[in-house]
Order: sequence, then C-alpha cells, then structure tokens
Amino acid sequence: MIQSVSATKKSPIDTLEAALQKDRESLILHPVYSAIRSINDLRWFMENHVFAVWDFMSLLKTLQSRLTCVGSPWRPIGSPSLRRFINEIVLGEESDLDANGQPISHFEMYLAAMREVGANTQSVERLLELISSMPIDEALSQANAPLPARVFVEQTFRVIESGSLSSVAATFTFGREDLIPEMFQSALDTIGSGSPDFGPRFHYYLQRHIDVDGDSHSGLARQMVAEICQSPADWQQAEQAARASLRARQHLWDGVLDGLVKS
Repeated sequence: MIQSVSATKKSPIDTLEAALQKDRESLILHPVYSAIRSINDLRWFMENHVFAVWDFMSLLKTLQSRLTCVGSPWRPIGSPSLRRFINEIVLGEESDLDANGQPISHFEMYLAAMREVGANTQSVERLLELISSMPIDEALSQANAPLPARVFVEQTFRVIESGSLSSVAATFTFGREDLIPEMFQSALDTIGSGSPDFGPRFHYYLQRHIDVDGDSHSGLARQMVAEICQSPADWQQAEQAARASLRARQHLWDGVLDGLVKS
C-alpha cells in the first residue's frame, strides 16, 4: 500500500533533529573523553567544563523569565505545560539532592567534585564575583577563564542576548538537554577507564544528569521547541542556533583535548 505524502512527511522538529544528527554524534564520540587518563587530565577537563555547567543556568533562567512569571504581581503567562517543564528543571538544577541526600545546585555539586580531585575553582568563583559589575566577556577575561571555556560562554551569551526565544530554546534543547545524556554516558564509560573511584563526585554528577535528562527532560525540551516555533522564520532561527551551539561544544572539547595533548 502506498502511503500518502501527508503520512510520510516529517514534522519540523524531526527534520531539525535529522539535520543535527551528524554534529551530535561527533560530540558523543569525541576523543576528549578517552584522553582523560590521570587526575591532572581530569582537573584540566573540569576547569574548562565548569563554565558550561555554570552558563547552562543562564540559559535556563532566560527561558524561565520568558515562559513564566517570575515577578510580582504575579499573573499566568504562556503555556501551563511549558511553565511546568521549565519550573521542574529549575527545581532540579538549583536544588537537586547530592549523594548524601542534601539539597544542592548542580553547579555547586560540580564545584564540590572539582575540589575532591584538587581542580582549581578560583577562576569560575572569581567570575561569579565580577558578573554583576561588568559585561560577561570582560568578566571572563579578568577571571582568567581558560580560552576554550571563554569562547564557549561568549557564544552562549550571544544567544541569550539575541532576544530570539526560538534560538534560546533550541540552544537549550539541542546543545544541552537532548545531547547531555548520551554525551555524559560516553564520558562516564571512558574517563578514568570508567572507574567510579576516579573522581567519585564527578561520576555522581554525570550519572545524575544521565538519569534525569535522559528520563523525560529531553523529550519535553523538544516539545517546547515545537510549541515555541510557529513560523518558518522561527524554525530557521532554531536550526541556526542549534548548529552554533553544537559547534561551540565541539570547539570546547577540541580546545580541552588540545590542552591535554600539549600537557
């Protein structure tokens, strides 16, 4: 039986996912993970990656401010399903439970993992002190953020400051929520030969994201993009932003790998 054109035509979100598949697979299979063989290697990786852990929250908070009401007096804004999705992720990211059952943000969880292996947290902590008084690029420079991390964060904030909700949603979805479970699983299987004794707090952080993001968040994030993108122009902005976010992650991992090779 011949299927009708309407039955076989892909949805816009399926078309976008297919267009990004090659870049996505490149990140899941990136050689940086297998290059991390010592604690010194892990420290360098974490000293870069922590900036991506941090700027994720700015993407998330941008979506929360655009899709929900975060001020007073309160009023219902937008889609209830999107509000629930964003607030659920904010709850998990800002106040998840650590391995001991204590509330903690994922960023603070990552800092604790860094301290456990002796990684330097001064640069990212200095950034937090500076961001309220100067533009993000100046703060990154003055905080002496590693160059690969600096370039990555600057790309994230270009999207945040673009004003395009479709771009922010696509970056959040395809550069983070949809990508992270498989990317982190690859890292978990490879870094330190997959041993949980090689940075146990770091391994817990990776596993926590695999469990949470891979369970339902990535699917809900795709639904969010589909709901936000209502025109061909929206979908074009979404694809451009998604591709840029994947390229930025590729450059970040390439820069980290280059540092490992040189060291």
